[in-house]
Amino acid sequence: MTFKGKTVLVTGANRGIGKALAAEALARGAERVYCGTRKPLTGTDERVTALTLDITDPGQVQAAADQVESLDILINNAGIMIPDVPFDPSVLDRHMAVNFHGSNAMIQAFLPKLLQSGGSVINILSVVALAPLPFFPSYSISKAAAFTLIKTLRAFYTPQGVRFHAVLGGPVDTDMTKELDTPKVSPEVAAQGIFDAVEKGEEDIFPDPASSPLAGMWLGSPDKILEQQFAQLVPSGQADA
Repeated sequence: MTFKGKTVLVTGANRGIGKALAAEALARGAERVYCGTRKPLTGTDERVTALTLDITDPGQVQAAADQVESLDILINNAGIMIPDVPFDPSVLDRHMAVNFHGSNAMIQAFLPKLLQSGGSVINILSVVALAPLPFFPSYSISKAAAFTLIKTLRAFYTPQGVRFHAVLGGPVDTDMTKELDTPKVSPEVAAQGIFDAVEKGEEDIFPDPASSPLAGMWLGSPDKILEQQFAQLVPSGQADA
């Protein structure tokens, strides 16, 4: 897997890790980078095409799919993180709308193009998909659901040539995490770690010092073993049905 000569789409690309991911794709030789943002994008490389894109708006998602002629790599980065202690179901609905349903809408809209190109989906998740962060229950739940989505789609579509990568990172120094009093990596370091792992073919990615100790244990964990066993139950050709 390489980014050289590829067409990449990054959601939430106007700041933070999304901006760093778009820049890293360009640095690695991407031919075209579509940057999905809710606000106008300025000062871009000539290889960048801005997309007005709210991933919770079906019309904007479909318009983006219509505008992008072909796609090799979809990076679902757009997300929200709102504290909700005590647990608030209305806040959960907001998280699910963006972090789960929005990401799924993007995958479904672009899946035909990714099947055609033999492409990849990279979902920016978090280690909280594995264990909840107590002060962010709705965020944790939404990321866990999104991780299950990726594992499910992986079982159906990897045999069809589409790869699904789940990024299970630690804290990144962005506006979203500015209230967290914990060591963080820069968006640029996170982006480099993510792309290094994608180029190595890693499915589940632990790209930073906070998450990397989990990587060595993950392949032999009950979660991963069960995922691989259950994937064998998918009938051949089921994804085409």
